[in-house]
Amino acid sequence: MSNSTLSSVSSDLRPRTAAMAGQPLLEINNFSTHYVSAQGTRVVRAVDDVTLRVNAGETVGIVGESGSGKSTLALSILRVLPTAARIVSGQLWFEGEDLVRKTDAEMQDVRGKRIAMILQDPMASLNPLFTIGNQVAEPIRVHEGADRPTAWRRARDLLKAVRIPSPETRVQQFPHEMSGGMRQRIVGAIGISCEPRLLIADEPTTSLDLTIQAQYLNLLRELQRAHGLALIFITHNLGIVAKMCDKLVVMYAGRVVESGPVSRIFNAPAHPYTKALLNAIPRMSDKRQRLTAIEGQPPDLAALPRGCAFAARCPEAFDRCRKESPPEFNFDGGRTSRCWLSTATTRSGAA
Repeated sequence: MSNSTLSSVSSDLRPRTAAMAGQPLLEINNFSTHYVSAQGTRVVRAVDDVTLRVNAGETVGIVGESGSGKSTLALSILRVLPTAARIVSGQLWFEGEDLVRKTDAEMQDVRGKRIAMILQDPMASLNPLFTIGNQVAEPIRVHEGADRPTAWRRARDLLKAVRIPSPETRVQQFPHEMSGGMRQRIVGAIGISCEPRLLIADEPTTSLDLTIQAQYLNLLRELQRAHGLALIFITHNLGIVAKMCDKLVVMYAGRVVESGPVSRIFNAPAHPYTKALLNAIPRMSDKRQRLTAIEGQPPDLAALPRGCAFAARCPEAFDRCRKESPPEFNFDGGRTSRCWLSTATTRSGAA
């Protein structure tokens, strides 16, 4: 067997070997992304010291208010950040490779092939000047070197897989001829076209009505099972998290304030911000319940307060919260929390 063949075989086996060894598919360590003004006088800490693990085949939900850093984290993983953004520290390990150290040319082989992303607005992904067939077939031609007839045949099969009716006709049409739900499914077909190991879905159901939303979520789950995908699901909807996700990550002011298995966090949230988010969910069974809101506004990420970023809005805050920023505490069941109140939990867990 030649060296090139051995290299190809070992490359193909590396992801499976890592998964069998219990290594995360994606491992983010102490990662920070900042937006820097043209003069360098204003620095927005959009993602600040984030640590996160995603295992093969796992679904991780990321929730938080607008501006908490969810989308910036997703764009950082793919290294498609705006010009003003800077990755300032940390590591992004994916299948044993640090994506931060890769060149732009090397990242071209990762995007679409090994990691794919579904954006909130499908029209931000679809080019109005090209047919649906051309756009679904493009990653297949680029990453797999398929000829046009083969790529178009695959494109028709993908449209059928995401339940687009009459795929033979739809491949010849343009994005404006599709409904919002169909455009979102087409973006999903593009995302899975090269069978990536990780799919990032950034609020993909926001523009869909409830009926289409339920169908789309079921479709994502079926695609995940069929292709063995790991899925990062970014959303504001905790109901979707409860239905879709294995693990929940709660972000606030650019940081992960709590993470862990969905059922454990829903049953016993450790961070006051997570409690507030859960309390804001309407419960149809309780007609006397009043909807609760989180008082105040998130802090300016370019001028974060001393201490905990949530302290000004937290009903459980005490003096230490306003003076010292809490570290990330780890406790039983694979859970983490950035809250001084968690010190009692970690002590009781250790005992």
